[in-house]
Amino acid sequence: MTPEELVERYAAMVYNLALRLTGDRTEAEDLTQESLLKAVQGLPGFRGEADPGTWVYRITVNAWKNLLRAKARWRFLRFFGTDDDPESVASEPVDCPEAIPGPEAQAEAADLKARIESALAELTPEERAVLVLRELDGRSYAEIAESLGIPLGTVKSRLVRARALLAERLEGGMDGA
Repeated sequence: MTPEELVERYAAMVYNLALRLTGDRTEAEDLTQESLLKAVQGLPGFRGEADPGTWVYRITVNAWKNLLRAKARWRFLRFFGTDDDPESVASEPVDCPEAIPGPEAQAEAADLKARIESALAELTPEERAVLVLRELDGRSYAEIAESLGIPLGTVKSRLVRARALLAERLEGGMDGA
């Protein structure tokens, strides 16, 4: 596979995964670019032992984890009064797509989307990654295990825990409405 073929074949998939993981379009674009660059750079060492899509997923998830660690360090440094950076650490909420139904239905859809994004953001990165890969991207347990480099049993237990926490947080948000 050539670098051009890799980018053409996986760019949309990587962007969609990055957007679901970060919840921010700008961060997703940056993460996509970084992930595809790492994949292209790693292409000569790719031995074809895994599905190329799973390999690219793993690169993307690992790049996202690195981004989270970097953001955590930055927040820590900003908290303790280091040099001010003009860029905001907090991410902007993703705009909701326009819906055809009326304003009330649009408001309800936007509220539900915001509650889901908020509930996803409260999950640990490990729980969120497993949930996104399974529920939003439709990956098999084996593909998730391979993408994340974890045992199959860990995938299953994290998925059960993530689903339960997400449901709990969504139900809690409904009670307050």
